[in-house]
Amino acid sequence: MSEELKDEVEALNSIYGEGTLVPASDNDGNDAEAADAYILKIPGEGETSSLRLQFPAGYPDDPPSVLGTHSSGGQNRPRGAAARDLELFRDALGRVFQPGIVCLFDALEELTRLTEELGINDAQPPEAEDDGAEEGTSTASRKVSAPEDALGPEPPWIMSDVYVEMKSTFVARCAHVTSAAQAESYVAHLLATDKKVRAATHNMTAWRIRGADGKTSFQDCDDDGETAAGGRLLHLMQLMDLWDVMVVVTRWYGGQKLGPRRFAVINQVARDSFVKAGLVPEASGKKKGPGK
Repeated sequence: MSEELKDEVEALNSIYGEGTLVPASDNDGNDAEAADAYILKIPGEGETSSLRLQFPAGYPDDPPSVLGTHSSGGQNRPRGAAARDLELFRDALGRVFQPGIVCLFDALEELTRLTEELGINDAQPPEAEDDGAEEGTSTASRKVSAPEDALGPEPPWIMSDVYVEMKSTFVARCAHVTSAAQAESYVAHLLATDKKVRAATHNMTAWRIRGADGKTSFQDCDDDGETAAGGRLLHLMQLMDLWDVMVVVTRWYGGQKLGPRRFAVINQVARDSFVKAGLVPEASGKKKGPGK
């Protein structure tokens, strides 16, 4: 198994839950296939399909193959749901794959988007959830959110690559904002609509906004329980001279303390999102600014 694939397995199982991506031999006891065969359980509420994937030796330079359906998810699912999931995932994978970049997280997010776009909902009505938060869940992530229909359109997030360090998983997203109220609404939208993010250990935020008159400015940050992390994010934005931008860094704790190393990783994924947004060219490190 390549280091890239190993990190991707850890990341997916950390974000979506253990058993999301497992070696095929661990899942069905069949060792006839090489170690490059995996079972991917499609995340979702209730019963979901699982797919059989095969990773070439050149992955991530070469795309994985989707061999077929491993499990339909149960008898309560509509007829044809597993076949539909298979085709949608193949479509999603084809849309997001880029040579040299691991792709399953992006493929699953694209699958979610396609499913929502088609109005597909196979899940049974969810049972009432316990209001008690698990130990380690951040205060900000547990805030009561407004109804989804009152949240407005999805923010134009630009995502960083997913980063795994000693079983903790980090991902950042940034967006152009023009007011503190808009930044706060983007955070509220994220927590209300993405249960994986809502259940994360920390969602650290920072934003810098220049007033329309060019004289006033707004800056704020939130550690969300990760002491000093928000301030470090804000300091990074100050050093990069970024304005009218916000960033949210999400961490799923993996059970091993990182010490000061965690701050380097947090800033690393934040910077990666800024680079991907075109705010700072990767080579020169000079700021471009939103919309340029």
